[in-house]
Order: sequence, then structure tokens, then C-alpha cells
Amino acid sequence: MKTEPGAYSWADLQREKRTHWVGVTNTTALLNMRAMQMGDTVVVYHSQTDKAAIGLAEVVKGPYPDPTDEAGKRVWVDIRVRRPLARPVTLAELKAEPTFATSMLVRQSRLSVVRLDDDQLATIERLAAQPPPP
Repeated sequence: MKTEPGAYSWADLQREKRTHWVGVTNTTALLNMRAMQMGDTVVVYHSQTDKAAIGLAEVVKGPYPDPTDEAGKRVWVDIRVRRPLARPVTLAELKAEPTFATSMLVRQSRLSVVRLDDDQLATIERLAAQPPPP
């Protein structure tokens, strides 16, 4: 899940511990949100300024209707903080990884919610555990 740190940041989620993920309007991003299930791991990614994966969260309430959407098209999910990554993993690092060659994270960078497979999640965690590239 991508967020602009000026609007809602990883630090905000850490402070609040849990939040409703709201404001998603893109059809593809909403489809990805509708596929989320309780217990799924969420990578919180800062877009715009940092362009990096920052931390891990967990879906604690699967998709439900956005109570502010009179048209009934949007959904929310609730997430809670798990843990920060050992270090931010940048978009440039992800683009260099073969496991991300077809990922919407790097191919459709404006999409706010993208699915990651198990190998992609493992890659993010592996990179976060390594020293940053020079």
C-alpha cells in the first residue's frame, strides 16, 4: 500500500497502531483491496518523497464498504502495524530485482495498492536486512 508521507506516514501508523485504509479510488487498486484477507501482510510504501518500502503491517479487517461513498463502489480495509523494516528499501533497488520485473509496483508506479507475491515480499525483507547499496 502506497501512501504519501505528508498525508499519512509510517510514523502515523506506528503512533496509531491501527487504521482504516481509505481514499483509494482507482479501479485496479480497489480490486486489489477487495482481494485482501484478514492476516495478509501489507508493505507500507512511501511514495513521492522517499519512494521506498518502510514497514510491514497486517490486515485486521478485510474489505468492507466505504461508509462515505454513496455510490457504493469504494472499500476500506483495516490494518495494524507489525514492524518497521530494518531499513527502507528503495524503488531503485526493487527495479533492479528480477522478482519485480512484472510487478505493478514498478510497472504502474501510480497505482496505490498492488499485490505482491511471496517471493516479492521475501525480496523486500532480504534487501531490508542488507546494508544499503553505495
